[in-house]
Amino acid sequence: MAPGIGFAVAAALVWGVYLFVLKRSFDGFPATVLIVYANGFALVWYTPVLLASVGVDGTRTAIAGLDSSQLALLVLTAVMTAAAVVSFIRALDVGEVSYVAPISKIVPVFVLPIEVLLLQQVLQPLQIAGVVVATVAVYVANFRGGSLAAPIRRAATSRAAQLAVLSAACFAVGDVAKRVALQELAIPSALWVPLLLGCVLVIVLPIAIRSHPETVRDDLPKLVALGAIVALGEYLTTLAFAVIPASIASPIVNTQAIVAVLLGGVLLDEQYFGTRLVAALLAIIGVTMIAL
Repeated sequence: MAPGIGFAVAAALVWGVYLFVLKRSFDGFPATVLIVYANGFALVWYTPVLLASVGVDGTRTAIAGLDSSQLALLVLTAVMTAAAVVSFIRALDVGEVSYVAPISKIVPVFVLPIEVLLLQQVLQPLQIAGVVVATVAVYVANFRGGSLAAPIRRAATSRAAQLAVLSAACFAVGDVAKRVALQELAIPSALWVPLLLGCVLVIVLPIAIRSHPETVRDDLPKLVALGAIVALGEYLTTLAFAVIPASIASPIVNTQAIVAVLLGGVLLDEQYFGTRLVAALLAIIGVTMIAL
């Protein structure tokens, strides 16, 4: 197994659970408020790891040593990640997790063209076919029988589908920026996690303040647990992107869709589970072809 593949697989499992927990425990919770609390608690969970690996002085020195290019990539990644997470949470608010997940996790369909255009990644015939298969997965996720054109019309008019696709596109830009920041610009992995989490928190905080509910006291235990999932998922994802191309890491990490679909269909008894399971499997096959 190539270095980084194991980290990407582990990240996919963690993020799959995260997707399910969002729908199961935070349905209707303001997206920006959820991000602030989740990232804030994730930073608390991750701080011991940072101090153990880098130390206080090392952290201070590393942050002070960041140049303009590194800071620009960090901000770009944070903005795209914030937009992607907000879009995804809002998609979950209006759609079922087994419907939203296969659509939102076609991130590699966007990642590969970006790497081809900007980083001179070579596009192989099998990878082109993978893009086609992953796109078909979106069609299948929208199929309810009847006219073959109906899924296309549904995806075009469904608010959940539109938000899910927007989330995938934003995540793709963030993934490529993350790869460049960690590999070409060599930002330390241990430092990247808290910097990204913190920047995303700061970006959405002004909006979150305006939409903050009266109290979140009853939800605090769940938010603390969600923060732990976010910290672990982001750490594993960072380790993967630090050593393998985004066009390889992103397809593997985004197999989290299959985990979310299984949990949503089995535990939440969502409708059209069989069709959406096929869609998720097609998405996994497509992104695997892209990664080969």
